Amino acid sequence: MTTTVGMRDLVRNSNILQDYDYVDIEDKKTHEYKGLLISPRYADEIRKLLEQKILNEKQKEIDEIMQFSGIADGDTENMTAKEMRAAHAAKFGNA
Repeated sequence: MTTTVGMRDLVRNSNILQDYDYVDIEDKKTHEYKGLLISPRYADEIRKLLEQKILNEKQKEIDEIMQFSGIADGDTENMTAKEMRAAHAAKFGNA
């Protein structure tokens, strides 16, 4: 079961959380979505899912940075753009 509650309602009565699988929280005045609270019985599963997602995002950022590591190592020093493309194609099999 789910419900949407305001911040003020949640502060006044935290027992609302016991009756639902998750609770959407919104600012009732501006109708701005503030977040989500989940039941303790799902907390471990959600935590693992979020940790994996964060790890994947960090790895993606590292991979994007590492594609330029040859430039930082000086492997492309004194090469023209055409020579760099040819070296990249030879290394990675791209045309």
